[in-house]
Amino acid sequence: MIVISEQDALALVSVEDAIAAVESAFTAMARQQARNLPVVREALGYKDAVFGVKAGCDTALPLLGLKAGGYWPGNLDTGLGNHQSSTLLFDPDTGRASALVSANYLTGIRTGAASAIATNYLARPDSAVLGIIGAGVQAQYQLRATLAVRPIRAVHAWNPSPDNLEALGRLVEELGLAFTAEGSCQAVASKSDVLITVTPSRRPLVQAAWVRPGTHINAMGADTRGKQELDPLLVVRASVFVDEAAQALTIGESQHAFEAGLINERSFRGSIGEVIAGLCQGRRSADEITLFDGTGVALQDLAVADLAVRMAARRQLGSVVPY
Repeated sequence: MIVISEQDALALVSVEDAIAAVESAFTAMARQQARNLPVVREALGYKDAVFGVKAGCDTALPLLGLKAGGYWPGNLDTGLGNHQSSTLLFDPDTGRASALVSANYLTGIRTGAASAIATNYLARPDSAVLGIIGAGVQAQYQLRATLAVRPIRAVHAWNPSPDNLEALGRLVEELGLAFTAEGSCQAVASKSDVLITVTPSRRPLVQAAWVRPGTHINAMGADTRGKQELDPLLVVRASVFVDEAAQALTIGESQHAFEAGLINERSFRGSIGEVIAGLCQGRRSADEITLFDGTGVALQDLAVADLAVRMAARRQLGSVVPY
């Protein structure tokens, strides 16, 4: 078995590599060559932690595995990141475990990659103003990934923590972009060509009336029952694309509009994989509001973990251990 450490994963997988790997995974899903197994994600009743397991199989590669991990809100006090996860890959021919990959960085970069893919296929080509609601570590992944697909010139952001907002602002300016720390979510939403929400919120932060025609939205924070970042009326108003419909309705941003009876599975335009594969039309007009409900699927995690393993073999990184 090969073991890929967090440090090795960081050295092995770039933003651009992650975008290509995740895009291939989405395409395989759309072509029925890959599928995600049902997600297990629950509060533990210990340390306020949420723990989950996501698994899937891509028969085109082939690729088989799972990611296990979750959110420990007290970790920052101990010097660890709040999000902790690991990916285990298996030999699809024998079922034998073949790789253990530290997945903290890879989870961040694959989430940024998914968002960037949606932006690339759904946002207006001339989109130049990025809005980010939430300025934690994931916001930095979102920023770098968005820059890989759109000519962003300015970033507007909001976060309840001034320290996080300041850190994001420093990165934006280091990248040569204009940065504005806004005092409200409304100010961010009303100025954005591309709007990314990446918070653990359980109440709507963005109202439908604040979003301009032509905006593309990546709703990336809702991945658990009860989480919410958008007004359900905004979900109804937008043309919605998903990573996986079943997850979007149960743990994604769309869960609230669905539970209110405002939408059903037929309300979705399609999956982002279907857009990539040419099986579904993406944006139809410059004034259309498009929304990607990104819940995070196992195959994203498996794709970047497999990439790390392949790159490690080429560059002689990682540790091979008997198993």
